[in-house]
Amino acid sequence: MFKPAGRIKPRRLKMTARWDIIPVGKGTGLLYLKDLIKSTVVYKIAGNKMVDIKGIAYDSRCVEPGDLFVAVEGYKTDGHYYVSQAVEAGAAAIMVQQEVEVPPGVTRVLTDNTRTGLAQVSAEFYGNPCRQMRMVGVTGTNGKTTTTNLIATIYRSAGQKIGLIGTIANYIGDRKLNVSHTTPESTDLQKLLRDMVEEGVDLGVIEVSSHALSLERVMGCEYDVAVFTNLTQDHLDFHQDMEEYFEAKAKLFRCIGAGVKKGPKYVVVNGDDPNAKRIVSEVRVPVITYGLSENADIRAVDIQVTGNGCSFAAQSKIYGPVYLNMKITGLFNVYNTLAAYSVGVAGGLSPREVKEALETVKGVPGRFELVNRGQDFTVVVDYAHTPDGLENILKAAKDITGGRLITVFGCGGDRDRTKRPIMGEIAGRYSDMPIITSDNPRSEDPLRIIEDVEEGLKRVKGPGKYRVIPDRREAIRAAVAGARAGDMVVIAGKGHEGYQIVGAQKNHFDDREEVGKALEAL
Repeated sequence: MFKPAGRIKPRRLKMTARWDIIPVGKGTGLLYLKDLIKSTVVYKIAGNKMVDIKGIAYDSRCVEPGDLFVAVEGYKTDGHYYVSQAVEAGAAAIMVQQEVEVPPGVTRVLTDNTRTGLAQVSAEFYGNPCRQMRMVGVTGTNGKTTTTNLIATIYRSAGQKIGLIGTIANYIGDRKLNVSHTTPESTDLQKLLRDMVEEGVDLGVIEVSSHALSLERVMGCEYDVAVFTNLTQDHLDFHQDMEEYFEAKAKLFRCIGAGVKKGPKYVVVNGDDPNAKRIVSEVRVPVITYGLSENADIRAVDIQVTGNGCSFAAQSKIYGPVYLNMKITGLFNVYNTLAAYSVGVAGGLSPREVKEALETVKGVPGRFELVNRGQDFTVVVDYAHTPDGLENILKAAKDITGGRLITVFGCGGDRDRTKRPIMGEIAGRYSDMPIITSDNPRSEDPLRIIEDVEEGLKRVKGPGKYRVIPDRREAIRAAVAGARAGDMVVIAGKGHEGYQIVGAQKNHFDDREEVGKALEAL
């Protein structure tokens, strides 16, 4: 049986003596190369391993004098091609996984995997910040952003200073930072975590993507809590198949409790997901499950879902029953709320204070976000860009609307093509009027992407039962103009994103802004 971790009080963990006296990221004569590579598999060192390292770079254009340049093999280029540029910029040492010649005076470190090496030296360079605050990692195909925001709200309400790293934005306390990836590259992540420690963050909450796990961006992070939301089809342009995708997610759970970090550790798992048992089998720390099934440690019953929110009773033999009345809607948000609730009560907070914190949440940007200009129909903008995500959103919309469901959606270019007809079929099955449009086509022909989507849509919708409007702005305007009283319009795929990627260009485009303009034009 799972035992509560005990109440975790806000606190400042004392830094080691090394970091009490060394300005992080600055050359002090004490950050020697030999200290940075102590956790890294090293085949050979050519040169002075006592060289002082002033910074770490994985992009030769960002190298400054005294840096360690790590040559990473990427998908578009290879860092080994740019070793000479890094040396010219003043790199004091380079790390490679291929034999590369360097001039005298520059130390060369040969390792088996520079991605792993980059993560390990970055953690050492920034003083292993994860060991100096508590850490929650959330992974899964869908629900990561909402769940991390809910967890952050719970602990913020409990008086802790929160660091949040995710898809929409990164936060240190109330300070908002821009994002480039759901999970930053390892060096950038470790620097961000060090900044959090320096600014007194008690708890870091991170969305951990499968890309980050596969590419070793989060190696060197020690988590206290890991959350598994679900696993459905996505990223098969990156992972060879669903088994490889699962293996990437499982890496997060294998590492819990394997490090040197002290303190209680536990894992929270969606027990209703078909992969739950496999995830649990990977874990060496206590596990708490949530879901709708009778076997869940924390179970939602008496569920009510309306256009204004969702409510349910969270039942548990350990924590007793508590009734939650949420301002976010959809069955999928019942699961997200259960996940966050489980993290809070398992961490020692009382059910009542967790409930009170969760009930303050009015929504997460781009996640079933309402756009209201006084119209007599409902418009929702959502990030759903996977088959399961789209189905969840459309199910929720269908359940709470009395009129027609109009759906504007598309699929991204240079991504998994196999999900396109699946999403087309889902949109056709739930929507009264699906409108296929362009998402982020990237380097692909938007019309070719639409053809792939339309292949699935034709299975369930005949001619005239759907529309194809490649221009996303025009598609949004058409959906809004065609809506009648009581209808619901769902704009899916981009959510919080403020851009559209066409070719190599990233153009400003915000679904919420476009909906607002369309509504004002009525």
